[in-house]
Amino acid sequence: MTRSLIRVGLALAGNAIGLLLAALILDKMSLDGPAFVLAVIIFTVLTAVFDPLISKFTEDQHAIVQSASALISTFLALVLTVLISDGLRIDGVFSWVTATVLVWLLTMLAGVILAKFFLKEKGDAK
Repeated sequence: MTRSLIRVGLALAGNAIGLLLAALILDKMSLDGPAFVLAVIIFTVLTAVFDPLISKFTEDQHAIVQSASALISTFLALVLTVLISDGLRIDGVFSWVTATVLVWLLTMLAGVILAKFFLKEKGDAK
């Protein structure tokens, strides 16, 4: 139970870091303070739902499609988070594409780094 709560906390923290850094890098991506917390929660839940679904649909496809499944789920989670929440805004096609890649990459990196600090056992970081 404690391990599950830590994983949820790490996912929320990693997504918050990824979204914050992407918003700092991109001019046409913005975050609204109090609503940002809700946006992070929505994004985290949507990512948790989309990742296994899209992976399941792409498991019989080529390696390129399988690799893109994380980017697709990140993009879908961003779209729905923008539509549902007032805490995140992205304008322009270039910003959407770049935000998807940045959020995916930065969230992944933050998750790996946070897991190394908070999950001490060898098998937990996986």
